This record gives sequence, structure tokens and C-alpha cells, in this order.
Amino acid sequence: MTGAGGLSRIFADLHIHIGCTDAGEPVKISASREMTFRRIAREAAERKGIGLIGVIDAHSPGVQDDIMRLLDRGEMEEVPDGGIRYRQTTILLGAEIEVKEPARGPAHYLVFLPRLSDMSDFTRWMERRMRNVRLSSQRLYAAGRELQREVRERGGLFIPAHIFTPHKSLFGSSADRVEEVLDPGLIDAVELGLSADTEMAGWVADLDRYPFLTNSDAHSPAKIGREYNALRMAAPTFAEFRLALLGRDGRGIEANYGLQPRLGKYHRTACLRCGAAPETPDSRRCAVCGGTRFVRGVSERIRQLASLAGRTDSRTDGRPPYIHQVPLEFVPGVGPAALNRLLERFGSEMEVLHRATPSELAETIGPKTAEMIVKARAGLLALKAGGGGHYGGVITGTSGT
Repeated sequence: MTGAGGLSRIFADLHIHIGCTDAGEPVKISASREMTFRRIAREAAERKGIGLIGVIDAHSPGVQDDIMRLLDRGEMEEVPDGGIRYRQTTILLGAEIEVKEPARGPAHYLVFLPRLSDMSDFTRWMERRMRNVRLSSQRLYAAGRELQREVRERGGLFIPAHIFTPHKSLFGSSADRVEEVLDPGLIDAVELGLSADTEMAGWVADLDRYPFLTNSDAHSPAKIGREYNALRMAAPTFAEFRLALLGRDGRGIEANYGLQPRLGKYHRTACLRCGAAPETPDSRRCAVCGGTRFVRGVSERIRQLASLAGRTDSRTDGRPPYIHQVPLEFVPGVGPAALNRLLERFGSEMEVLHRATPSELAETIGPKTAEMIVKARAGLLALKAGGGGHYGGVITGTSGT
């Protein structure tokens, strides 16, 4: 939808993994082999209705070879203002990189660069500091601040990934303050992760200066768009995305759409084996299965960070709304057949989630499942909390507030 000044509302999911190249070479070991560069672009453009996607394994030489072949065949084209265009969708070229500072746990960072030539140059810099640059999320043997400088020199964007997740994130496993490991002035935004939202992040004073992003961290086609952002831009390009993060010239983030944090698999502290919550904060053994390892939840970590900084409330004034949304795959009754009927009628998941009326939904998949989708939109589905690496879920037969 185009508004005043030629600006449009564009949906963006900026954390999507590649499972393998077209030749079958592995990239993200834990991702589906269906997740090739071409398949991701098609899924986003044709089924999801997402106008801007970030493929964060574009540093892999095998992926770059795939992109070059797609460009040479005319299936895709480079955008002058940055990105690769397929139909009405633009793919931003990114990388997810692990950094481990001395005596600290590892953290993951997202990097986006404007052009394929920039990413190829960045790959050449990384391969001298990385054991296997062909794979995703590999450890870089350099400091976080050095990485930030290299990204800035290439005109790129630097975004800490899933910033509270207990494994491999800035606040989850590496530091209590941004300045302990990074240059605060060289961060362009932060990614909240599946187990947190804006209200939760508002307790952390270090994040007051940064825009928030919500992304899927998709490892399979179905997961693309389970979290996303509504951006106000003139076109889906790298340059416009930068302006949106800066909030300049009318561009900006209109809304973040994400899982209700209780659905996230690290929302609360829980047993790593079975997902049960500890009986008390200092429990050493799970009362359900006898397990002895607990994973600290994002909600508990945020409370700790707020306490360290002396913050007593969540500060979210001026931020765009965070809209809790249950993805279609979580909604009871929306199996593959129902989803295909919805896509046949409405064209994409974004159309189903944002524009289809209750009566249109009922005509397509029946009143009971339509009612569940409407409740999901309104945040009225009752949920059980996730933790310890186990996702939460929808409690069927009940509704909550």
C-alpha cells in the first residue's frame, strides 16, 4: 500500500538461513536442504508476501556462486540501491557471525552489505580469520569491535542477533553491557529474538538508543515470516532499509510482529531435558525428570539486567507497536491442506494475517478454524510457555486474554 510521499508499507524478515547450495553443498547444517537461495526467494515472494528478506548466509562462496548464476540467467537482478531482486521481493545479502571475546561466552552478530561485490570482498577478509567460511554462523577469530569497523568501512549494517537468547548472544552469554564487547556507536539495530518483545527489552537501559527488529531465524520454508517487521520505505532496497533504521525522510519501522514471547523456546528458565520449570530459583534437580541442567530463561535474564542497571520500569515511549502474532503454523486447524486453500484464495500468508476478513476466512476453511485465526490476530489464544529449548504452544479449547 503506497501512502503520502510515495512511501509504502513493506513487510521484512531479515534472518533466514540457507541449508545448502544448488549443488547440494551444506551451508547451515541444521537448516532444511529445501532452503536454497532460489527457494527462499520464491517462498518469500509467492507464498509469504514478504517484500524484503535478509539471507544471512550470503558470505558462503557456494551461495555467491548460486547468486551469480541466477543473475547471469536473468532470474534475478541486482538493485542499484543494494540487494538482489526477485519479482517484487528484494533479498538483502547478510552473514551471521560468531565472535568469542576472551573469558566470555560466544555471541552472534548479523551483518548486511549493499552489493554482492561487497560481500565477496568481506568473505575474503573473513576467510583468513575463520576455519570454514563456507558454513553458516562460524566463529570469527577477531574482536567484535574489529568486525564492526570492517562492516562500517564497507558501508554495511551491524545488528546483534537474538540479543537475549541464552546460547550465543550478546546479553545471553557474552556481556552485561554493550560497551564491554562492542562499540555502541557502530550498532545499527538489535534483534530481539523469539522469546522477547519490546516491553521486555524496554527494561534494558543499554538498548534505549537502538531500533528493534523481529525476525524469524528461519531454518525451513514454513518458518519464514513467523516474526517480521512492517517498514515504511519508498522501495525494498538496502539504502531504504538503512534510512528506515535511522528514521529519516519519513522512513521508519511501523510495527514489529512477533511471537507472543511465551511461545519462544527460551522464554522461561527450564530443564534442558524435559522443559519443566524449576521448583525454586535455586533448584539443582528437575522435579519432573530428574535432570540436572537448567537453561536460564530470557525473562529471568532481562530482570537481572534491569536490576544491574537500577531500572525499575520498562521504557518504550516512541517505539513502534509490537504486535503479538501466532503464526499460522501454530494455529490449531491450519494444517497443510487448510493453508493451501488459504493461499489459493488470498495469495500469501501476509494477506491472510492482515487483510482477509473473518467471513472470507470462514468461507475458505470453515468457521471453527477461521475463529482460531481471528483469536490469534487479537491475542486471545491461551498459550503455554516455552523454555529449555522447547517451544510453547496454543492450549486448544480455551481462550485467554
